[in-house]
Amino acid sequence: MLLHRLLKHIIRENKMTTDRGKRVDPFLEVFNWQGVGYQPFVFEEHWQVAILNWEPIFDLENAKEVEAHRGTDEVFVLTRGSALLFVGKENGLRCEEMQPGAIYNVTRGTFHNLLATRDASWIIVETRDTDLNDTTTRPLTPQEIEQLRKNAPDWALQ
Repeated sequence: MLLHRLLKHIIRENKMTTDRGKRVDPFLEVFNWQGVGYQPFVFEEHWQVAILNWEPIFDLENAKEVEAHRGTDEVFVLTRGSALLFVGKENGLRCEEMQPGAIYNVTRGTFHNLLATRDASWIIVETRDTDLNDTTTRPLTPQEIEQLRKNAPDWALQ
């Protein structure tokens, strides 16, 4: 009996953290994921949809680089938590505190990254396989790091 309860607990815990999709019927798939980081789910010929959950790189003290995608825009929709989207410009960073449910489109070739609370999650829409084939990173400059610290919301300074 104890082994049976232990196995049920393990199965339930694994299901909660690794269940990537559930076919409801031939016409509907439902995706939910509670893991850390980025996980694409829906793939079409030219685009994909992913869930991005908080990971340690989204803490202010770990903000060290930005990324860009040469072949695609990248759409972010914050679904929960608090987040700051920052994009690189010729004269520094533009920092935008994100509102849940709003659509943020980072245009192709724009360096960007996020700060977020640990409960943050986003829906990401981008060209298919961007995460595998079209990501360039560069370190933040000391001036950009200072600008990010000055513009960070109170929740990011905790």
